[in-house]
Amino acid sequence: MAAKGLAKFIIVITTVSAAIMELIDTSIVNVALTDMSGSLGVSIEDISWVITAYAIANVIIIPLTGFLAEYFGRKNYYIASMIIFTIASYMCGDSTTLIELVMWRFIQGVGGGALLSTSQAILFDAFKPEDRPVASGLFGMGLVLGPTLGPTLGGYIMDNYQWPLIFMINIPIGIIATMLAFSFIDKKEGEGKHKKGMHIDYNGILLLIVGIGCLQYVLERGEAEDWFSSNTIRICAILAFVGLVSFIWYELSIKKPAVNLRVLNNRNLAFTTIFTFVVGFGLYTSVFVFPVLAQRVLGYTPYETGLTLLAPTMITVIMMPIIGKTMSKGYSPIPFVVTGFIFFAAYCWYSAKVSPDVNRWDFFFPLALRALCLSLVQLPLINQAVAGLQPKDYAAGISLNNMTRQLGGAFGIAIANNYVAQHYAQHKTDMISNLAEGSAQLSGRVATLTHGFIAGGSDSASAVTKAYTIINAAADKQAYYLSYLDTFRLITVFFIAVIPLVAFLRVKKKSPLDLAAAKAAVAEAH
Repeated sequence: MAAKGLAKFIIVITTVSAAIMELIDTSIVNVALTDMSGSLGVSIEDISWVITAYAIANVIIIPLTGFLAEYFGRKNYYIASMIIFTIASYMCGDSTTLIELVMWRFIQGVGGGALLSTSQAILFDAFKPEDRPVASGLFGMGLVLGPTLGPTLGGYIMDNYQWPLIFMINIPIGIIATMLAFSFIDKKEGEGKHKKGMHIDYNGILLLIVGIGCLQYVLERGEAEDWFSSNTIRICAILAFVGLVSFIWYELSIKKPAVNLRVLNNRNLAFTTIFTFVVGFGLYTSVFVFPVLAQRVLGYTPYETGLTLLAPTMITVIMMPIIGKTMSKGYSPIPFVVTGFIFFAAYCWYSAKVSPDVNRWDFFFPLALRALCLSLVQLPLINQAVAGLQPKDYAAGISLNNMTRQLGGAFGIAIANNYVAQHYAQHKTDMISNLAEGSAQLSGRVATLTHGFIAGGSDSASAVTKAYTIINAAADKQAYYLSYLDTFRLITVFFIAVIPLVAFLRVKKKSPLDLAAAKAAVAEAH
């Protein structure tokens, strides 16, 4: 039943805030890794497990949320997940060793992973059938804002406070959200009554953990461990392949699987997951590549980088409810998806041509275009994911769609890391070959710098060494700059390549009455 008045407002704030909080934690630690490694006395490679552990837990739990919500009861599962997330946040901030921090970060990911799909379902229930596209718009706003707010908030905290605060800031939000959820979110009718008769698919859950967990490990740690030259990566890649193949076979062969993969027989959902994967690829990769470009090449601080991302992304706050209201009138989602993908490709192509001497506001237009295109695609894809499914299959469809988005982001970041490393080496080699020893250009530059250092009091030998050091640093910076631009071009290719697949999406013409009935069924499924 739809909520009214104050209760509806509180449910909106609670669910959207919970989803944003979970997504913020996927990226907020990125700007704090150096301080965390120094504080705990470990290397940057070791501290990156803080990111890996959270991502692995997230991507494992997301496809299981439908089953777990049904088994424990949606409200109970939601509140328990919020409590787990909040307690784990405190323990992360209080950790004094790497093992302790990584363990609690994994537990935080287990609690946080449930907040996405479950928040979406509860939010839908708070709206009348004809207004549920607005609910999708509000939730989609959180999907875009979360990853973008992370670097901004993290940068501000690291500029002014200590790294434990990036975890401790979740505590008051988590406590308030838990109390509001307990007071204002109603239990679904019949919730928890079928728990005794439910079959628990232990084998499927185990295979999912092995397959998805190892795949996520390979994607997160592959670049740091030099991919298949590492025994650990090779073993995990084999386990991921065997685990996922076995998981798919097993889940399709039993009557009551933990994850209902049969819903992918629906053509709309199957092709929507491809689009969602590419959206996740573009969203997370662009949020990864731009901050590194801004800080490594352009010299921005983490906070300045976050502000540069945040201002244009606020367009999403305006656009999502508008698109939701528009779609509630029965418009086809396909034109929105095509336009959004073209806009995102345009954003990436524009970003691939950016000059190294740009100022912060020069990024506003391309980033605003990115925000607009994400607004155009998120909501239509959320709705298209469940178009044509039976009500009982909505939870499975939404969970698979959310998992696909997360995997798209993981693949994107892994590919971007590898792509940047390869192209950096190529660009650096090309520049060095053009500055061969004895060339007039190199000799003139070395002489100018050497004279400057000698005039500043350096002896001849150290002045020459400093000159070559500066030239090498400049070549490094230029090589990284060119490789990041290449990565934006790669993202462009992905977005353009999938546009023809819209031909496989089908949208039946519905009357307003049919549309309202269909949206009511979506809510019932949750």
